[in-house]
Parts: sequence; C-alpha cells; structure tokens
Amino acid sequence: MLLVVDNGSIYTKNLTSFLTEKNISFEQQTPQILNLDSISKYDSFILSGRRKNEKKVNEINSKIIKHSIKNNNKLLGICYGAEILALTLGGTIRKSSKLQKGNQSIQILIDNLICNNSVEVFESHSYEISKLPSELESIAESNNCKYEIIQYKTKPIFGTQFHPEMSKDGNNLIEKFCSL
Repeated sequence: MLLVVDNGSIYTKNLTSFLTEKNISFEQQTPQILNLDSISKYDSFILSGRRKNEKKVNEINSKIIKHSIKNNNKLLGICYGAEILALTLGGTIRKSSKLQKGNQSIQILIDNLICNNSVEVFESHSYEISKLPSELESIAESNNCKYEIIQYKTKPIFGTQFHPEMSKDGNNLIEKFCSL
C-alpha cells in the first residue's frame, strides 16, 4: 500500500488525481495527523512538496525516510521531499539564486528505474539541494539545477527537485515508480 504524505503542496491534488486516474491504490495523510506507529503497514511512500517550513513536519518526514531505508521500502520525495531526503542523510540545501518556476528540460545522467533520455518537467521551488550525502547520487540535472533527480545508491528511494505531478513526463516517472 502506498502512503502519500501531504506536506501542504498546492500540487498534491494533481498527484492524487493522477494516482486515482491510474487506479493506483493509496492513502493520503498529513504529517500532523499521521500515526508513525502505523507506517509499517505501507510498502511505499510519496512525500509531497510543501508551502512552509515546519520543524514537526521535517521530523516526521525524516522518520519516514529512515523507516524506508531500514525496511527497503520504496520512497519518492517530490521537491521538498527530495530536499528532506538529502538533509536526513547529511546533505545540505540552499536558497536558489532565483525562484525556479515553469517548464524545464532535464537530462538523465545514468540508467535508472524511473526515467530515461531527457524529460520535460515543471519546476516550482526556491530552495535546492546543494550537497548530496554519500548514500545518494544524482541521476538527472538541468541547466538550473545540478540535482534534479537523486536516488539512494542501493535502494528504491528517489527524489525529484521538480514536481512530476505537473507534467506528462513527470506522470510517467510517478507511474514507473509505483510499478517498481
């Protein structure tokens, strides 16, 4: 069962609509009401983007990431979800030089399970990953961002700096992730 953790992104509705349209079974929870004792019933997680920084939300998302790593669960972090993935494992983020908003072409750097070739995506972020921890590697980049897609080297754990729920190529990425 897939758990969508709704961290307050304005795009989460697009994500859940896509999952519903594709008949992908999921539950949706906000971090504020999520019972962390119940997360073991899920075998995969999608961490949405967010609108504002909240310490409690960061702590809960970090616990889900650690749980996923320990239990070899699939995880896809979207925008903030990718940033908290990097932060949880010892990476860093920084404020972008300017707001990244709009369509962007990204280039795939290495073979992976969720996308190939170049991908057209939708960006909407003012922070970005600036340093990856050793467990993560970059699998895609753009002219604006060095870490567009990251993955845990030995587990089915991914992060996208962009919003895959907002483009056709991004939707394909989500569908491939769900079918892993």
